[in-house]
Amino acid sequence: MIKKKFITKKSLGQHFLHNRHYLEVVADTADIKKGETVLEIGPGEGALTAVLLERGAKVVALEKDSRLIEVLREKFAGEMFEVIEGDALLFDISNSIKNTTAYKVVGNIPYYITGALFKKFLSGKHQPQTLVFLIQKEVAERIARSKKESILSLSIKAYGVPKYIKSVPAGAFVPPPKVDSSVLLVSGISRGNFKNAAHEERFFELLKAGFGQKRKLLASNIKKILGEQHTNKLENVGVSPKARAEDVSLEAWLALSRL
Repeated sequence: MIKKKFITKKSLGQHFLHNRHYLEVVADTADIKKGETVLEIGPGEGALTAVLLERGAKVVALEKDSRLIEVLREKFAGEMFEVIEGDALLFDISNSIKNTTAYKVVGNIPYYITGALFKKFLSGKHQPQTLVFLIQKEVAERIARSKKESILSLSIKAYGVPKYIKSVPAGAFVPPPKVDSSVLLVSGISRGNFKNAAHEERFFELLKAGFGQKRKLLASNIKKILGEQHTNKLENVGVSPKARAEDVSLEAWLALSRL
């Protein structure tokens, strides 16, 4: 029987990775140990899933494309595998992973929901130990390598340590995307930078205001939040009143949010 070729959907951002080398890189980066729970976002046809299962992981896969659900169930029948049909952005982790269970998140994710997925898992109540995503190369560089900060880079660094692992050429995917990708690791995930929920909320309030109008200086953007003494407060944490938001370090943002 001839297997029918699967037609990918552009609307779902489907670019499947079958290259064994890069699949191994993703699994190595996640440092999979036997018996660990891994939440895989967008398993597609299950190429990465197979590698994770080979490493001894218990895989909970979240797939939005209904056409792939039965394919995955049949392919991994009898394995430590569960597939759930649903949107990753709407998925309630507690329905499949107990709050007491440590887990890791891995995925070859659609480019267009990169920021939203980072926010969901890093700021969620039940944070993963480690997160490994295949994302657009340019975005990964801005997060982990750029000297200039952004709301995304600072939001990720507030919860963990991002690291650019390896570039993945567009030709490694089927169909190939228009740009190259990269493997990005976020390790050491926690809320250790925040004293409490109020501090966490204020940090992001400041961050949003600081990057609100890019052409303005940071001092102007956050004046409403910090008050009339805003320039003194900036100087107290070592930030020049003439600085722009992209030039301010995570440590300085955290210090400002503690005031």
